[in-house]
Amino acid sequence: MAAQPVSRMLRRVLRSSVRSCSSGALVTQPHPGEPSQPAVEVPSGRRRFLREHAAPFSAFLTDSFGRRHSYLRISLTEKCNLRCQYCMPEEGVPLTPKADLLTTEEILTLARLFVKEGVDKIRLTGGEPLIRPDVVDIVAQLHQLEGLRTIGITTNGINLARLLPQLQEAGLGTINISLDTLVPAKFEFIVRRKGFRKVMEGIHKAIELGYSPVKVNCVVMRGLNEDELLDFVALTEGLPLDVRFIEYMPFDGNKWNFKKMVSYKEMLDTLRQQWPELEKLPEEESSTAKAFKIPGFRGRVSFITSMSEHFCGTCSRLRITADGNLKVCLFGNSEVSLRDHLRAGASEEELLCIIGAAVGRKKRQHAELLLMCQDSSPAIPSISFRDSLHVQGLRHRVSFSSQMVTLWKGGWLPQIPLLAQRWLASGLPQRRYGSHLDSDANPKCLSPEPRAPATPSGPLPTSDQLTHVDREGQAAMVDVGGKPDTERVAVASAVVLLGPVAYKLVQENQLKKGDALVVAQLAGVQAAKLTSQLIPLCHHVALSHVQVQLELDSTRHAVVVQASCRARGPTGVEMEALTSAAVAALALYDMCKAVSRDIVLAEIKLVSKTGGQRGDFHRT
Repeated sequence: MAAQPVSRMLRRVLRSSVRSCSSGALVTQPHPGEPSQPAVEVPSGRRRFLREHAAPFSAFLTDSFGRRHSYLRISLTEKCNLRCQYCMPEEGVPLTPKADLLTTEEILTLARLFVKEGVDKIRLTGGEPLIRPDVVDIVAQLHQLEGLRTIGITTNGINLARLLPQLQEAGLGTINISLDTLVPAKFEFIVRRKGFRKVMEGIHKAIELGYSPVKVNCVVMRGLNEDELLDFVALTEGLPLDVRFIEYMPFDGNKWNFKKMVSYKEMLDTLRQQWPELEKLPEEESSTAKAFKIPGFRGRVSFITSMSEHFCGTCSRLRITADGNLKVCLFGNSEVSLRDHLRAGASEEELLCIIGAAVGRKKRQHAELLLMCQDSSPAIPSISFRDSLHVQGLRHRVSFSSQMVTLWKGGWLPQIPLLAQRWLASGLPQRRYGSHLDSDANPKCLSPEPRAPATPSGPLPTSDQLTHVDREGQAAMVDVGGKPDTERVAVASAVVLLGPVAYKLVQENQLKKGDALVVAQLAGVQAAKLTSQLIPLCHHVALSHVQVQLELDSTRHAVVVQASCRARGPTGVEMEALTSAAVAALALYDMCKAVSRDIVLAEIKLVSKTGGQRGDFHRT
């Protein structure tokens, strides 16, 4: 199929959105890809008539603070095909017996009741809603409900490309796609599953089918993906995306830690450093997002500030869980089983009374969560984006965004996007991982940067005294306050002797635990950042760059690890490089220990060190 220009596609979408009703007057049907306002302007007199004669909003869905709940989220399933680290434990969560879950008819019955009372937007969630076999049929039947303006879905995108044409035809109006990284290796680390290419296909398909904007939800976690903020925003230059950065929130089993949370203001400050012209958009009524736009960019950026600046005062959301419980607040523990009353034969009036009582008990805000944040926040230092570690995981930062925008602006292809093909090309003769995108001209590693040549240097001056003890022989940290800031670089290496069995499984990526090289690479990056917490007398160093490379050595059935760290400061980074290499080796051992215990970690050593007052060092 020849690629169609976007403008032609959008013209077709807009033309098809206008249809006739029996009265002969033009009406509009919301359609993916078009703005929410009507395509045909309603005369001002008609608007005034509708306002004056509008039915009063349901008292059952209005709480004691006057908040009208017109937005219903329905969970179609508890199951999910991913295991995101911020969402659930690796082993998953206990599932409700199928008999206790809402049937399709029960979902539609409840939806019909809520829409009748004033709900005009329904979002289908999970778990992962697209793994429910009858999801298309549910969307189609919801679309028939009079008064329902919008049907949306929140998905991890794994099954989206396959199902979206059917969902669009059934009446799906909006899409939220969860994507926390643009780095394939890091994606697998975060979600504990493969599937990056499928998510990219889903985003590509949504744009191809005319959805605009396509909302991309990104949970931002310090030390994991906050270095990708600029890359995500850069995508909005040429693509109709609404990239929504979500503050990391606590859920059962996700081992939430306030130190992992990157606040809205910190993220905004990072973006303004790159795009000072970033402008705030007017806030929509009851919106959870603070929206911004860079002049000239096609898409926009939003922030979901659940933790730092709650939006409880304008909350209009209710939730029905997969087992039929009504939750009036996502963070509240209070639930009312609508399923039990429905199956007991409760009438519509009785159900409304139960719903109304639950809504009436809704609190002004999720106070417990806010107190936890406020009590913890003073202990958290302000860390600027420029000083944070830039995890480069299998890509080159400078060229990534421009490549993606260029490829996607060129046309909407029915096949897998070219960029996704490049990211996930299979059949490579050998598996090697580095912290930059691969270079075809470099057979040694997946790094486009040539290895720095050996720096000629004399022997490192030595001292006849230990520097980490005081005059009494007690352990003490070296005072580096008087030392000048210089550019410091250190490289360390390690070797993991796997043996033939484990080596083959790693080489073919067949370990049950997952991709050992990816996990080891990320472990090495994380370890470099945490060195001062692991080695007692090490200074905390604001690293500007960490690169971890892993290369297979078939002659020894081994993996060679090389870690490089760089920073500008008064102290060296050799301990960061050594810790990175050692922990990467340990992570590789952990991934392979079920296959063989005869694994040897060897040759952990400093390879080179430059920038210190005592001269450079290079191991020959």
